[in-house]
Amino acid sequence: MRDCTQFYIDGQWVDPVEENTVAVENPATEQTIGHISFGTAADVDKAVVAARRAFEGFSQTSKEERLTLLRAIQAEIETRKEELATAVSDEMGAPLSLANGPHVGLLAGHCQKAIEVLEGFAFERLDGPTLHVWEPVGVVGMITPWNWPLNQIACKVFPALATGNTMVLKPSEIAPFNAYIFAEIMHAAGVPAGVFNLLNGDGPGVGEAISGHPDIDMVSFTGSTRAGIAIAKNAADTVKRVAQELGGKSP
Repeated sequence: MRDCTQFYIDGQWVDPVEENTVAVENPATEQTIGHISFGTAADVDKAVVAARRAFEGFSQTSKEERLTLLRAIQAEIETRKEELATAVSDEMGAPLSLANGPHVGLLAGHCQKAIEVLEGFAFERLDGPTLHVWEPVGVVGMITPWNWPLNQIACKVFPALATGNTMVLKPSEIAPFNAYIFAEIMHAAGVPAGVFNLLNGDGPGVGEAISGHPDIDMVSFTGSTRAGIAIAKNAADTVKRVAQELGGKSP
């Protein structure tokens, strides 16, 4: 039984602003396998404040510093592969062979790819008399689905980290435990406080607060078309960047 009722904000595990504990079940057995807390807009505010504060320094780090950080994360992933696979199997009802193979493998693979791309990426390029400069976006809100959860976290977190952004992640409330282990990996690897923040909740509670938050500069969402439409509308008032991968093909 896993009880993961705290959130990872500003480099430490903290209690939610309001107590609201929800059970998580294994869909293969329909048995309760643990509990999480549902956050509120107040929890999102705390995470965004931490991310905004951390962005000031992290956005100025060198490529070499961020490569060192990604390699440290890569090493920590190797030590937690078995735990990650067990969590994915339990919360998704996936066979252990699938969890141990593609699910955890994609997490490690995306980290390696981020390292390779960053090694060869030039953030300043001269085109005749014009200098093109690639700068970090800022604070990125990330909302990920239950299917292929580690893959979707990796696709959002590693590119953001590689390019000097800070982030607030809301994983699926249906498959949340792999994200808790991922947060522990980030902490153990020495990711600076506030750069990566994690909290749980549903779409109307936490997802809506993230997509409409005035101090979040970009939202990256993977999920249903229905939710994607709501996120785009909610983000419009603050004119933030919105990147979406929509489907609804995996009921």
